Amino acid sequence: MQNTRIMVFDKTGTLTLGKMEVTDIIPLKSHTPEELLEIAASLESKSKHPLAETVLQYSEIRNVEIKNVSDFKSIPGKGLQGKIADETFYIGISSLFEENFEYSDDTIKKLENQGKTAVIIGTKDYIMGFIGFMDKIKDQTTHTIEELKKRKIETMMLTGDNEGTARSVASAIGMDDYYANLLPEDKVKIIDDLVDKYKHVVMVGDGINDAPALARSNVGIAMAAAGSDMAIESADVSLMQDDISKVNYLVDLSKKTMGVVKQNVTASIIIKGSFAILAVFGFITLWMGVAIGDMGLSLAVILNALRIGK
Repeated sequence: MQNTRIMVFDKTGTLTLGKMEVTDIIPLKSHTPEELLEIAASLESKSKHPLAETVLQYSEIRNVEIKNVSDFKSIPGKGLQGKIADETFYIGISSLFEENFEYSDDTIKKLENQGKTAVIIGTKDYIMGFIGFMDKIKDQTTHTIEELKKRKIETMMLTGDNEGTARSVASAIGMDDYYANLLPEDKVKIIDDLVDKYKHVVMVGDGINDAPALARSNVGIAMAAAGSDMAIESADVSLMQDDISKVNYLVDLSKKTMGVVKQNVTASIIIKGSFAILAVFGFITLWMGVAIGDMGLSLAVILNALRIGK
């Protein structure tokens, strides 16, 4: 840690809270926000995706009725589809709809430029509207990045989120660089390239997708409070509190520890060497050499090491 030149962070759950909130409901044509929310909640009630809980909680507060869904299908990496009252509806990212017809993505770009994640709701024939989600940045994140920069450590964010959201978050917290739209294997490749360039790389993450990158970095740090078991097992260090600012403490602690170790080794060599020479020429007695050069020095080394925890 003391030689770290760059620290790499996952975004969701590490720099942000990892709890999405509904921020926008944008209907098109004659559709209403209530109608969009009803369709979204009905489809998401069948899903185990993290966004499903957010949509259902938001709908419950607004007393939205959950409709019966048949022929439900989860399309990995794209979204959901299901039949409500004999009509098939879809909710998901843009690639779920691009296969059926062309549409303007200006609304999606606008939401993404605000740091939000956009999902589309529609049928096989037309788009009904959009729902925007946003993940709140942790209170300690910006200060943590500032403190790392004071320590001459570069920062980078790796995320599977879209370019617009990644750019917005990176800009808001003062990140030096970022990569978006990444798969787990992409993160590993970037970590490999950084290790070749910087030699000492620290990776901080919390999700199962971060596990390979955590294992590949020189030092992997897992946010254990809300992190996945695989991420914790792959990491070298686990932060038991959900406090990203602890990474600065780890950097300072590692430097202090190595400083004390070097002091102890240097002092031991000098003192033991001096006592050996003095003993040869008869300037000190045997008991003085044992009491001061051995037992006394051991006690001094222990007392000096106790400074690490202060």
